[in-house]
Amino acid sequence: QVQLVESGGGLVQAGGSLRLSCAASGVSLSRYTMGWFRQAPEKEHEFVAAISKSGGSTRYSDSVKGRFTISRDNAKNTVHLQMNSLKPEDTAVYYCAADPEPLFSPSQEYDYWGQGTQVTVSS
Repeated sequence: QVQLVESGGGLVQAGGSLRLSCAASGVSLSRYTMGWFRQAPEKEHEFVAAISKSGGSTRYSDSVKGRFTISRDNAKNTVHLQMNSLKPEDTAVYYCAADPEPLFSPSQEYDYWGQGTQVTVSS
């Protein structure tokens, strides 16, 4: 059973930065493609970023490309999402997710999900 726990969310002013972390217990994250998703009130679940098992390949949504960076530290069993130049429209609950399949598409389905962490960006 893969258990994922996100942390690092909070309230930040527009233009600011936050770094989200996703930690796993009970399994080595090096076996999983990892993704970050978000959901704002009354909006669809949205892909944000993904990283391959080795960390050698990444994907980003157009809305965050150039501002967000996904990374992983397999030795520490963690995945991070560095978010810079935050905008009010980035406000959402952010979820990390794990997929045993290789990274191949932003729309691939993930098997395991964390409980989410709230990010609020004020204008």
